[in-house]
Amino acid sequence: MLIAIIEDDADQSQMLSIWLEAAGHVPSVFGSAELFLEKNAIDDFDILILDWDLPGMDGIELLRLIREDKKLNTTVLFATRHESKTDIVTVLEAGADDYMVKPVDRRELLARLNTLKRHMSADATPAPSVLSAGEFILDDKAHRLTRHGEILELTPKEYELVSYLFSNLEQVLSRSDLLSHVWGCDADINTRTVDTHISRIRKKLSLTAENGWKLESIYHYGYRLEQIKSEEIEPA
Repeated sequence: MLIAIIEDDADQSQMLSIWLEAAGHVPSVFGSAELFLEKNAIDDFDILILDWDLPGMDGIELLRLIREDKKLNTTVLFATRHESKTDIVTVLEAGADDYMVKPVDRRELLARLNTLKRHMSADATPAPSVLSAGEFILDDKAHRLTRHGEILELTPKEYELVSYLFSNLEQVLSRSDLLSHVWGCDADINTRTVDTHISRIRKKLSLTAENGWKLESIYHYGYRLEQIKSEEIEPA
């Protein structure tokens, strides 16, 4: 993928460039938001890796500027030292597709980029009617979910929510996004409905760390479903 690194720390930019090139990507480095905008190159890149604390225009300002242009659908991965829940929500509400807290880990970065790439591809192609994720198999035509071959009883809305979460593994999904895709509601309509259904499916599907899953609440924003790597599961 063609990836823009907008980062004023030269050592950080060089390290990211080395990692990306080794993984087969083509990185370009910009030391400030202004330099990036001067190149008028937003459409030239598949993904932007964007720092918050830039000289001049900061990363949040640049992100908001990009999102104001409705013709652009650029994928943005935010990388920042800001790690409070409030800061994370600020980044996501400004339009970031994902975020990482510095210092950036190479394996996590490449994994997140691969996830974003799959998400971009999914937006461009029809979703398969049968989806397999770990021990789960979702059949959208039959509206049926099985775990280890056993059918799990879900209401129609619970199934739609589960299907959307599994179709967007590792993606941060806002409550308004979930309401729109599952219930067809506006963002300000009964967001408690999402929380209630999330609680139910977490219990019904046993989406817990010991079972290799994490359905994480993002404070004041939404949720993210992740499959935990086997080496990360703590023994009972």
